[in-house]
Amino acid sequence: MRTARIVPLVVATALFMENTDSTVLATSLPAIAADMGEDPIALKLALTSYLVSLAIFIPISGWAADRYGARTVFRWALAVFMAGSLACAASNSLGWFVAARFLQGMGGAMMVPVGRLVLLRSVPKGELVQALATLTIPALVGPVIGPPLGGLITTALHWRWIFFINLPIGLAGILLATRYFQDIKEEARPPLDLLGFVLSGAGLASLMLGLASSGRHLLPEVLSWACTGAGVVLCGLYLAHSRRVEHPVIRLDLLRYPTFRAAVLGGSLFRIGTGAIPFLLPLMLQLGFGLDPLHSGLITFAAAAGALFMKTIAARILRAFGFRAVMTLNAVVAACLLAVNGLFTAGTPHALIIAVLLVGGCFRSLQFTAVNAIAYADVDPRDMSAATSLASVAQQLSLSIGVAFGAFVLQSAAEWHGRGDIRAEDFGPAFLAVAIVSGISALSFRRLAPEAGAEVSGHRIVRAKPTADAA
Repeated sequence: MRTARIVPLVVATALFMENTDSTVLATSLPAIAADMGEDPIALKLALTSYLVSLAIFIPISGWAADRYGARTVFRWALAVFMAGSLACAASNSLGWFVAARFLQGMGGAMMVPVGRLVLLRSVPKGELVQALATLTIPALVGPVIGPPLGGLITTALHWRWIFFINLPIGLAGILLATRYFQDIKEEARPPLDLLGFVLSGAGLASLMLGLASSGRHLLPEVLSWACTGAGVVLCGLYLAHSRRVEHPVIRLDLLRYPTFRAAVLGGSLFRIGTGAIPFLLPLMLQLGFGLDPLHSGLITFAAAAGALFMKTIAARILRAFGFRAVMTLNAVVAACLLAVNGLFTAGTPHALIIAVLLVGGCFRSLQFTAVNAIAYADVDPRDMSAATSLASVAQQLSLSIGVAFGAFVLQSAAEWHGRGDIRAEDFGPAFLAVAIVSGISALSFRRLAPEAGAEVSGHRIVRAKPTADAA
């Protein structure tokens, strides 16, 4: 019981730092764009560059933990993340800022998956849902305080100060990991698939860089298309390579587990929609409605507050109704609430906006808790390291695609009206588009067996007894 309580709290330090950083940054994007003389939509690269870095290095996080020890890798990852934060604070151009965010991603790629791996190897499956809820409650405090804190710092001081928040948090994480983590290693670890790492890393990076830089942001349009094409080719080469080697760096064969497959495929579709929210919502409130960063942050934190509340009752809901029923219906409801964001106008009462964001945060949080828990319900312990890597890669790629897709629809809406600048009416199509993608994820969850995930949720399937006629 002590392990189930302490380990999630230590891992939550990394999640708290990462989530605080991302939400603080999202609130400050318009101010950063103005200071650098860039189009606000171009700042999507600040979000996607971090996620691209995660996609590159997450696949080797499990191998690194098995080779050098989870505690050692976790502490070094925190240090790299802190170094990237300092580089962000010193940035003077979009290119520099994107590179600094990439460095942050290198640390984030190791600290969160490795921390989650420690949790999965330390906590019994019967306590997994509660441990994940304990893990995410402190982590969700970051998104709650992040938007208003980022808005306050940006309005009262300067956006550069937002990155100094990570330093004391990172130091605390290093000290806690030193005290409470076991340096877990795997003696019988497979060799590193170096060629697969190069192909997958270069392929995913090229693909996402091409998609994220579309619209002549950072790269010329021709070069963006070239990166996208190169990424597709390299990813195809990796798929061919993964079938020929015994231990590929990204094990796609793990999709044979029905619950894991539903969590990866359905969860990715759901995250594509929700991943656009941190990008679209602050831009709509500040560029579309004319709010300053502080007032924008005081509104957007409501979604995280709703998510924080849901974490306290998510396990009971899953035990009562089961994973399939909850995830299928919840995906549709969450998607509808996401689409409602596009109906807001500058005249919409702030209390109503906050209420919608609060309820939407509840439903999205329930979905994420269910997806994260059921993903590992049937995975063999020997496959856990590879499973966490694959799930994390899918998660970050879907979030990155969500930002790029939301930005694409937003820019397309403005161009459709013959304008180059973004206005309030352009956000409705963007929110509707990403909501549709999230809603489609319900089809993946609907295909699960009724008893799927019962082992980790404690949900009991009651079946009718055979009657005399049936006999």
